[in-house]
This record gives sequence, structure tokens and C-alpha cells, in this order.
Amino acid sequence: MNFAQTPLHRTLQSLTLGRGSRLLGAGLCVALLSACTLSPDYHRPELSTPAQYKQAEGWSQAKPSDAIARGAWWEVYGDAGLNALVEELNRSNQTVAQSEAQYRQAQALVRSSRAALFPSLDLSASKNRSAQGTGSSSSSLSNNSSGIRNTYNTQLGVSWEIDLWGKLRETLNANEASAEASFADLASIRLSQQSELVQNYLQLRVIDEQKRLLEATVATYERSLRMTENQYRAGVSGPDAVAQARTQLKSTQADLIDLIWQRAQFENAIAVLLGKAPANFALADSKSIPALPDIPVTLPSQLLERRPDIASAERNVMAANANIGVSRAAYFPDLSLSLSGGYSSSSFSNWIELPNRYWSVGPSLAMTLFDAGKRSAEVDRTVAVYDQTVAQYRQTVLDGFKEVENYLVQLKVYGDEAVVRQEALDAARESLRLTENQYRAGLIGYLDVVNVQTTALSNERSVLNLLQGRLVASVQLIAALGGGWDAEQAFAE
Repeated sequence: MNFAQTPLHRTLQSLTLGRGSRLLGAGLCVALLSACTLSPDYHRPELSTPAQYKQAEGWSQAKPSDAIARGAWWEVYGDAGLNALVEELNRSNQTVAQSEAQYRQAQALVRSSRAALFPSLDLSASKNRSAQGTGSSSSSLSNNSSGIRNTYNTQLGVSWEIDLWGKLRETLNANEASAEASFADLASIRLSQQSELVQNYLQLRVIDEQKRLLEATVATYERSLRMTENQYRAGVSGPDAVAQARTQLKSTQADLIDLIWQRAQFENAIAVLLGKAPANFALADSKSIPALPDIPVTLPSQLLERRPDIASAERNVMAANANIGVSRAAYFPDLSLSLSGGYSSSSFSNWIELPNRYWSVGPSLAMTLFDAGKRSAEVDRTVAVYDQTVAQYRQTVLDGFKEVENYLVQLKVYGDEAVVRQEALDAARESLRLTENQYRAGLIGYLDVVNVQTTALSNERSVLNLLQGRLVASVQLIAALGGGWDAEQAFAE
């Protein structure tokens, strides 16, 4: 392109006097065409990333085809009812709706800062009615009507702030990074709400199983109480056996009643997560508990891309880095170009006519010469904000590593405990079978049976409580690994 023939160069030449002024105008144009940025080059903050998790031995590594990578991570539990609830949560959860509205605000701010890079066009039209006195009261009164003047104006104006030092572009970069952080925050909140719903649902299903266990146990204890009462009336057993049987029955009935409010709490929590009043929501009992899934574990380095909170923290670092450039640009002058033209007349009938036209064009250069250290303080502030976001990013990564390690070891320990608990339960069931046979044969008293029944029921409930803990820990591990979210894929869309 022939720079000497550009309209901007010709405009500057026509508005400046002297050879030196023309050179200044050309210099400004060159600066326009080679505008720079003043923010530091961005680099992801350095991290000490372990090669693998300490507790990852024995776990399968994540594969591109695994269920979690496809996004709908809750489907690994194979429960159609759960899948439907999560889909409803994605549509109706009010916490997610708040975060989604915040993301739309961030998007609007990006569009606003992008628009600042372009010229603005304004149109105005006005009518003014004015009068001026002649200097004395009498003459002013006598000539008042002749001193009135009407003025009609219309004007079209164009203004453009030239981004010489990259202030506007760095503002745009900062807002874009903040919008991406807001998007990651939205994903993080959605994942958190999904995780909470899945945990509540799985715990509720375990309570349903405990309810079935206690109902069956109550029915067994009721039969035992009737049999013991019959034996007492027949003189075979004493009143102590009846009292023990009744105590055992009432204690188990109380435990069954206690499950009602526990289940109601989980059901109400699910209702709120779905954006519904608890009175308008009910979840029917289920006769099955979702199975524990196999959870593939990503490498620690991949966690940086799979956790939305880590991605959000890094985008905040990027925004803070761009804001340093914005604050540094305040040391340099602002250049703006303006062009306006229109018509002005005292008569409406000949308002828009060639003799009534006017126009103006010219550049404007402005800068602050002294501000008592205000700009320097702002630069120091943005640098400190950058250092703060770097520390927050590193802490978020460390917290992510810690959560994954915690849930890995928790699931490992729970798995080992489950083996021993199941062995204890099998032994308790066998002991109960043998004891009941001895009781029916008349070899032992009923009090011996009660003790073994209590031990067996305690082991049954312990196994269910442990299963509940394992299911909850599995959900927490999936969430700690980022669920089905991926930063590179999400920000590429």
C-alpha cells in the first residue's frame, strides 16, 4: 500500500502547517499502523506437576473412549432415573441459572470492548429558540418580538480513538479471558450441582435398601415375639425372653422410623437442585442400588485441562496479565480522530440547503503530564493483582491434586474394608443360621438367638453404610477429575 496516498495521511497534511508538522502527522500514521501492546508476554505459571498420583497404583488410566470423556459422566452408574434427574437439573437448577447469567454479562462486556476498536457514528437534530435584549428595559419590551431567533441544526459525526499503545486491545483481551473464566466457573458450578444431586440420589437409594432390610427384619422380629409370647403362655420360656424380643422389635421399628426423615432430607435436597419446591416433588422407592463404576484416572498433567476451576483460575491470570498492559498505556497520549458535518439555518424552509452546510475534521492528542504518581500506583496494583492470581492458580492446582489423592485413597481403603465387612457379614449370617437351628432344637434359649440376630443386623447395615460411602466417594472422585469437562475442547468451541 502506498502510505502517502492514504486518506488519513492527506487529512493530517491538510490540517497541519509546515514541514515539521507534516512529518509529525506522518509519524502518527506510522504509529497507528504499527500499534504495539504494553502487557508482558503471557506464559502459563510454572508448576511442579507429579508424574503420577501417589495412590494411582492399580487404577486404569483414562482413555479417549471412556464414558467420562463424553461428558455425561453420571451415566457410568447405569440408572435411567438418575440420568433423567441430571438432565432436568441442567435445565432448571437456579444456581446454574445465576452463573449462566453472569457468563452472558461477561460475553456482553467482550462485545462492548470489541466495539470500542471501531469508529462511532452519531446523528443529531435540534431546534433552538433564543432572544437577546437591547440594553434598556423600555426598548427591550418594545423590541422583544423582533429579538427572537430560531435556529435549526442537524449534524452527522464520526469519532475514532486510535489504539496506538494497545490499550483497547488489551482491554478486549482481558475481558475475553474473564469471559472464558466465567464460562469455566459456569462449568464448575454445573459440575458441583450435578455431583451434589448424584450423591444425594445414591444415598437415597441406599436408604431405600436399608428400609427394605429393616422392614424384613421387623417382620421377622414380630414373628419371633409372637412365638416367644406363645412359649411364655405355655410355660416353655420366661418373661425375660418376651421382654428381650419386644425390646429388639421396638428398637428396630424405631430405626425404621428414623430412616423416614433421613430419606425426606435427601428427597427435598434433590427437589431444590431441580428448581422445585419440595412439596411438588416425590421420588418413588427403588428396588436396586446403582453399581460402583470403574473410574479411569487421568494423569496429573491432564488434570489441568479437565477441571473447570483450574481453567478458570488460569484465565484470571491471563486477564490480570492483559490489565497490566492497560495500566501501562496510561503513560502515553491518546489519539482520536473526529469528523462532523451538517446543516444550520434560521429558517425551517431552507434548512437543508447547500449554503447552510458546515463541516469540521481533525485529530486530537491528549495525555496526562502530572498525576502525583496515580498511574504508577495503578501499574503496581495490576502487577500485584497478577501475582495474586498466579498464587490462586497454583493453589487451585494443588487443591485439585489433593482432592484426587484423597478420594483415591478413600476408595482404596473402602474397597479393602468392603472385603472384610462382607466376610464378617457372611460369618454373621452363618452364625445366625446355626443358632436358629439350635434354638429350634431346644438346645439354647431365645436370648442367645437375640444376641446373634442383633449382630447379624448390625453387620448388614454396616455393609450398606460402607456401600453408601463408596458410592459417594466415587462421585467425588469423578468430580475431582473434572467430570466430563475438557478445557481445550470447551474453549475451542
